[in-house]
Amino acid sequence: MSVIATCYVRGVSTRRVEGIAKDLGVAQLSKSQVSALVKHLDDQLDAGRNRPLDAGPYVFVWAGALTMKVREEGRVVNIACLVAVGVNGEGRCEVIGLDAVTCEDSAGWLAFFRSLVARGLSGVKLVISDAHQGLVDAIGATLPGSSWQRCRTHYARNLAPLVPKSAVSGVMTLLRAVFEQPDAEAIGH
Repeated sequence: MSVIATCYVRGVSTRRVEGIAKDLGVAQLSKSQVSALVKHLDDQLDAGRNRPLDAGPYVFVWAGALTMKVREEGRVVNIACLVAVGVNGEGRCEVIGLDAVTCEDSAGWLAFFRSLVARGLSGVKLVISDAHQGLVDAIGATLPGSSWQRCRTHYARNLAPLVPKSAVSGVMTLLRAVFEQPDAEAIGH
């Protein structure tokens, strides 16, 4: 059944899951069995998404969104999957938030961060993300006293088109060298 669960998580259709089950030697897998399995997985996902954030404080948090295509009412639409990863009190990274919204906008980010705070997100000193204004505003509104830093990957992606094509490689090499320095003095400040 773990193979079937993996198929579901990866978005394989019920019909394809039945075919995969047959290939694995499962003679018959009814739609009700698949539905029961899906309900069990949904319950586990909901429990993880709604669990108390009591392993904090979460001093560092990374936030971002991933646009995905999903099937909804017989058509394929884009959704935004909002994700937050925090460093817990033991120094380990853990996914602390995951939500799917119709689009990445200010209201979605604000609701997402409010839900994290309601579940116990605390002690945040630094949030790292892209420069989506709604995301930055939501961080300021829900995590007072925390700092925000732009993700260096997004910074580099936004910088590259501003540089002449002939210089992109050299500029990106210099940028990586800056990020590898141990402190501000080493950079020359």
